Amino acid sequence: MPVYEYIALDRKGKEHKGIISADSGRMVQDSLRRDGLYPRRIDPLPAQSAPSLSGWRSRLFNRVNSGDLVVAIRQLATLLSAGIPLASCLDSVLQQVKKGGLYRTLAQIRERINEGSSLAAAMEEQRQAFPPTYAAMVRAGESSGTLELVLERLADFGEQQESLKRKLQSSLAYPALILLVSLGVVFFLMSYVVPKVTQIFLDFEQALPLPTIILIQISEVFHAYWWVVPLLLAAAGLALKRMASSSRGRPVLDAWLLRMPLLGSLLHHIVLSRYCHTLGTLLKNEVALLQALKIVRNVVSNSLVQQATDRIIKEVSEGSSLAKPMARGTLFPPTMVQLVSAGEQSGQLDAMFLKVAQNSENYVSNRLTALTSLLEPVMILVLGGIVGFVVLAVLLPIFDMSQLIR
Repeated sequence: MPVYEYIALDRKGKEHKGIISADSGRMVQDSLRRDGLYPRRIDPLPAQSAPSLSGWRSRLFNRVNSGDLVVAIRQLATLLSAGIPLASCLDSVLQQVKKGGLYRTLAQIRERINEGSSLAAAMEEQRQAFPPTYAAMVRAGESSGTLELVLERLADFGEQQESLKRKLQSSLAYPALILLVSLGVVFFLMSYVVPKVTQIFLDFEQALPLPTIILIQISEVFHAYWWVVPLLLAAAGLALKRMASSSRGRPVLDAWLLRMPLLGSLLHHIVLSRYCHTLGTLLKNEVALLQALKIVRNVVSNSLVQQATDRIIKEVSEGSSLAKPMARGTLFPPTMVQLVSAGEQSGQLDAMFLKVAQNSENYVSNRLTALTSLLEPVMILVLGGIVGFVVLAVLLPIFDMSQLIR
């Protein structure tokens, strides 16, 4: 059904904005007038209704920032805890959001609530914004009458995920900047400075030192075949993308990523942190174990963990304990398996998963600090070595020519 964005006035002259689904603009007008609103402007949303705006363009128009979504959920939980009806809470949140993909998403959820839908069902219809975890937790909260508490926990969960993402981004920002500067300096030296300087030496037709000869050869190769580098990078990126989308290649790629020197252990704990935090949060909000496992299976992106979760779901549904299938293989560390086993025996499985997630987050934080403190000086040394070699190769023939002049 087409979606329309409207601006209307009530009997007191107060402006109302929103989004409504209807078969035509005329039906939108009729619906608004039945609610006591007088439409000033009704516009179809092309990102939702036009078939030509599909794929990446549709995702671009409807993209919802995860950080803004967490803030909106926190506001919604606060308003609900004050005893305000859900539809009124959504109206208040929409006044804060005002525009963008999040506004469209929340406005459509409000329309579905006004039509009698549950919040969980409305969230499931907006899968581009809400992961399956959100809808499952909200459904559990609605069935138990603790929706505001569940939304608070959901906001905590989202803030934790955002914190981990920001930590990764901030840790990698400085090394990435150094790498870009290094590549820029090397490109400038090899494409502009070195050819001009070395041509002067070649004009003298004198014997050149070995470092200068090496530099000239590298410069000539770089000047003639520099286009090969971006071509190879594009080919490698395309090959990795095809491999990642292949059912046979994806497990091989994921296994290689987890075995990478230095970074493999870090990636492994990032996956475990997301896995355990999601599972623990679902269990804490009274989502059934099998349903929680099915949800977390779709949350993690590592195919090896997905395969392991499929095996766990199968054995748990047959009556096995959770820790037993987890103990097979090397994806889940022994410490995690022991904590899960203790949680099953004590009835505190959710708390144990959250504890494992916290341990993994602490490991990631410490590992990132160690890697960045090691990576920064190494990159500076490499850049200094390249520049030093260029300077040495340029100065050596100058010294030789000065000796000849004397």
